[in-house]
Amino acid sequence: MLKWILLIVVVVLVLYVISTYNKLVVLRNRVKDQWAQIDVQLKRRFDLIPNLIETVKGYTKHESETLENVIKARNTFLSASTPEEEMKADGELTKAISKLFALTESYPDLKANTNFLELQGELQETEDKIASARQFYNDTVLTYNNKVQMVPSNFIASLFKFKLEAFFEANETERENVKVEF
Repeated sequence: MLKWILLIVVVVLVLYVISTYNKLVVLRNRVKDQWAQIDVQLKRRFDLIPNLIETVKGYTKHESETLENVIKARNTFLSASTPEEEMKADGELTKAISKLFALTESYPDLKANTNFLELQGELQETEDKIASARQFYNDTVLTYNNKVQMVPSNFIASLFKFKLEAFFEANETERENVKVEF
């Protein structure tokens, strides 16, 4: 009788370990998937930026510093190799794009240009999608990190070396108001 009880306990324990391990794998993969969704939107943004810059260049020949900053920030992101580096570079790019749009206040003809308005609309839509994807990514990271840290699943996570994932956080420059000076 004791042998059967012991066998049942061992089977339940093994099933729990397998179930928890599989849940951790699913959550870890969901985190990676959500990061990829952010990446898709960031790539879309980068595809739009050269077109937007070319449109703006025609109207703002003497505002080359702002345009160069957008291009530089875009290139910094493209050379990032980790999600953390991409998060930092994304913040710099967001700030540079905000300054670019602020320039349009000084160029009424640019604000009326159909190409510019279409590109600006697409970029705004992309920015909204990026914000949503970031939120969903952070929600997914929260669920995963909770599973990695909470008892009793933290024992299995530790045993199989599941690591905490980083949240997508705004850097200090993104928290500041954008200041445009002419």
